Amino acid sequence: MASFFAQFASTEAETDILTGLGIKWELVVFQIIAFLLLVFVLSKWIFPIFFKIIDKRQEAIEASNKAAVEASKHAEKAQAEIDQLLKVARTEAKEIVTTAKDEATVMVRDAEAKGKASAEHIVAEARGTIAKEVVAAKKALHNETIELVALATEKVVGETVDAKVDTKVIKSALGDGK
Repeated sequence: MASFFAQFASTEAETDILTGLGIKWELVVFQIIAFLLLVFVLSKWIFPIFFKIIDKRQEAIEASNKAAVEASKHAEKAQAEIDQLLKVARTEAKEIVTTAKDEATVMVRDAEAKGKASAEHIVAEARGTIAKEVVAAKKALHNETIELVALATEKVVGETVDAKVDTKVIKSALGDGK
């Protein structure tokens, strides 16, 4: 036990606290100078490069956000156009149905001699034509929607995927699932 305390006892040769703890002040000064030199080198040449990279990434993120907002506005505009086209198509379909009914009524009055079967046949043909036109209008609107979504996706992503994958993803997003 005495030897344990003896190692901490100060002697006349060891009056310095750092020396008593086994620390060399020359080494500490050298390490401080090396640290300051490292900080200087990093701040002079390394940190500016990192800051430029961070600034570029920030600009890219802001540009992407701006493009996304513009794509969203474009999609809303396209949706409004689609809604307007559907409204026009419905109005035209109603007019066509009305016209077809009027024509059928006139034909029935004018052609009572031909009989009831002939009049029903004409009405059925008119409704079939209307259904085909409505289907064609919906298909045209659907195709335009796919093209607009593909363009918006291309602008947001910055590149296109091959046409088959692009069409499949768009149809899946629109709920076709075909």
